[in-house]
Amino acid sequence: MKFATLPNGTPDGQLHLVSRDLTRATAAKDVATMQALIENWEALAPALEAQYSALNAGGGEAFDMTQALAPLPRAWQWLDGSAYESHGDLMQKVFKMDPVPKGRPLMYQGMSHEFLPATADVPFPSEADGIDIEGEFGIICDAVPMGTDAQTTQSHIRLLVQINDWSLRTIAPVEMKTGFGWVQAKPACSVAPVAVTPDELGDAWRDARVDLPLKVDLNDTHFGAAEGYHMAFGFDELIAHAAKTRKLVAGTIIGSGTVSNENFREIGSSCIAERRGIEMLDTGAPVTPYMSFGDRVKMECSARDGAPIFGAISQTVVAQS
Repeated sequence: MKFATLPNGTPDGQLHLVSRDLTRATAAKDVATMQALIENWEALAPALEAQYSALNAGGGEAFDMTQALAPLPRAWQWLDGSAYESHGDLMQKVFKMDPVPKGRPLMYQGMSHEFLPATADVPFPSEADGIDIEGEFGIICDAVPMGTDAQTTQSHIRLLVQINDWSLRTIAPVEMKTGFGWVQAKPACSVAPVAVTPDELGDAWRDARVDLPLKVDLNDTHFGAAEGYHMAFGFDELIAHAAKTRKLVAGTIIGSGTVSNENFREIGSSCIAERRGIEMLDTGAPVTPYMSFGDRVKMECSARDGAPIFGAISQTVVAQS
């Protein structure tokens, strides 16, 4: 199934089913919000499956994804991993950081009370803060008991999402040195308009990973198309890591971290910091600037045959008014 949340004057919007080709939508019957669905999935999903089949047979109304909110406009918890070791290894080398021990997922807890719509302008206070993008995949899980192991966590993955985890690179090193983690360097994330059940990806959902490229354009110029499969830890392992000493509430969102591949010079990047890191290694100095007001970013993951999945994140950076 595919879902979107459309505005209705409330913070959580109205849950809608979206057709497989993303052209039509219909309000979810007897389910007001995405959070309500995630909290009661087993009871509500069968009826929604029938409604989804009718929608794909030609029902519903035209779907304008530019009107959609984030699929889950606010969540109880947002946990972001860093599961692509090629990205972490490059950043460690460029910035001469101590090596991070292998064999253990990296993860931080970020702000979750707001996720930005995929086509909304994104305001920032200053260009000097080093405005950067981070293209990611993510999951939304139902309630996960504390201590759940990676062999059983896939059953808790209800939906997949595509995320732009905005970062402020000038602030990040300052906050990292405090040892208390990020606050100012990690503003609200943007999320593509449509969330999908894993079965919608078919064979591209493999080993709890999205086996598809995430295409990124900056100012209408191709920037990268890194493949999503190459996670050192799949989402099953990221959930188990997060749930080791705490239970996860239904509606927890977990991100993959910046999608990155070892052949980043050929395939491109999902964040500017990685591109700048490559330039520093190759020429001794970064060339690619961070984003300025008026700059545009587009991120989209499609099936291998070009069929749409999540819709696109397409946003412009603007000055905070």
